[in-house]
Amino acid sequence: MIQNVYCVGRNYRLHAAELGNDVPDEPMIFLKPSHAVARLAGQTLELPQNKGGVHYEGELVLRVRRSYEPGIKVDDLIGQMALGIDFTLRDVQTGIKKKGHPWTAAKGFKNAAPISEFIDFPGAEAAEGEDFTVRRNGKEVQRGNIKDMIFPLQEIVDYIGANYGLGEGDVIFTGTPAGVGPCAAGDTFELYWGERLLGSCVIG
Repeated sequence: MIQNVYCVGRNYRLHAAELGNDVPDEPMIFLKPSHAVARLAGQTLELPQNKGGVHYEGELVLRVRRSYEPGIKVDDLIGQMALGIDFTLRDVQTGIKKKGHPWTAAKGFKNAAPISEFIDFPGAEAAEGEDFTVRRNGKEVQRGNIKDMIFPLQEIVDYIGANYGLGEGDVIFTGTPAGVGPCAAGDTFELYWGERLLGSCVIG
């Protein structure tokens, strides 16, 4: 059962640049409600269509298998991984950022955090050997690799664990590479780890 849903913002330089955002000096963490989680199992996901633009952000998702303790290695802390989409109401986010308000309204709506099937985590070093990709309507729109992250996986889990805590069942959306963009009702998304399809959905 999924517990806390942590997300890392601006963890790829090219993504930060494409949105005109500064690169953070330390991991930028926000949360999504567990009710935002859905499965990427080929089904239709209903998303808000009356609140401005909806953007997709494909990400590697980590699943924690034990409680965090200082000094624990990420390979021992993480049991499984998946791919997910951080759906974002971009116009809403732009407005609340100007006001200095939390991002919940833009990032925490129902179905805003769909996740593929989980597979065994091979370890951080081995995971660098595969890219993950997002295909929209059959065309690749995002490609990422954890070696391109600003903050590596070990630093992410240490930061979250020390400041907020990590326990069994928590998941971490680790950040999105460049290529985010708008989606519309009827769009199909497929998420691949290497050549392996892990999840898909249709936007409703």
